[in-house]
Amino acid sequence: MAQQGRSSLDKTEISCVLFCEICGPQKAYRGSVRPFVNFNAKHDAEILHKAMKGIGTDEDVILMLLTSRSNDQRQQIKAAYKKAYGKDLVSALKSELGGLFESLIVALMTPSVSYDASQLQKALKGVGTDDEVLIEILASRTDEQIKDIVKVYKKEFGNKLEKDICGDTSGHYQKLLVILLQDLYAAGEGKFGTDEEKIISILGNRSAEHLRKVFDAYKKLSGSDIEDSIEGETTGNLENLLLAVVKCARSVPAFFAESLYKSMSRAGTDDDTLMRIMVSRSEEDMLDIRANFKKKYGVSLYTTIQVLVIAEKRCQLPV
Repeated sequence: MAQQGRSSLDKTEISCVLFCEICGPQKAYRGSVRPFVNFNAKHDAEILHKAMKGIGTDEDVILMLLTSRSNDQRQQIKAAYKKAYGKDLVSALKSELGGLFESLIVALMTPSVSYDASQLQKALKGVGTDDEVLIEILASRTDEQIKDIVKVYKKEFGNKLEKDICGDTSGHYQKLLVILLQDLYAAGEGKFGTDEEKIISILGNRSAEHLRKVFDAYKKLSGSDIEDSIEGETTGNLENLLLAVVKCARSVPAFFAESLYKSMSRAGTDDDTLMRIMVSRSEEDMLDIRANFKKKYGVSLYTTIQVLVIAEKRCQLPV
């Protein structure tokens, strides 16, 4: 277990390290976590073993090592650890850690496609549906990523993702989710009667580049943004999904910058959303998310998390 008396790892350390530990500038790479240059899976496995060996666990070592390795490198460390010590690394980490920190480390050790699939399965299982997770993942992932998620979901959970989604959703909301699961253009347009069905067909069966041109043409014709029309004509989950698709077509990093801001603006931080975005985008476009966050809200993402941590600690102090 973690050493008694050690300073606890707060949200700043847990979250900011994912996008603040940046190697030299590389214009083509937009993630903040990059492959470690002098990588040695066996050596890293030894370091992690020592960090968990004996009385107490050195959480700082675990955090700094795993957040400075790419997801692919973490999978190699996992294999090296199994070979050297005959134990599953994730199971070993879970036995030594707890709380949000355990959840973060397990997320980092999960292959990215499996992580998305597990988040969708978690959102769908049990009583109720976490629609925010369904909307976030299905609206923001590329066609190739969606295809991989569908395959992994079936392999790991034994069910078809589309079937599980249809079992938990309904109406036009369900229809657009299903379209987003399929290959671009594969769903076909067919014949649609209502305006909602036409919007769903267009948003679900066009490339992001094409949609941006459609949005521009729409504004010239109507004098307003398509988001305004969606907000005026739809409600609930369908409205949220349509808006997410539009926002992601305009800019995926801007969509996630807004999602991060909202996760930290509620009464009590939405830790699940904060962690999910930081983990899933750390190797994708976190540098662009940071830039969009600063541009829209006038403050850095790092500073926002720091202020959040200080405020939450004050609230926990005895009066």
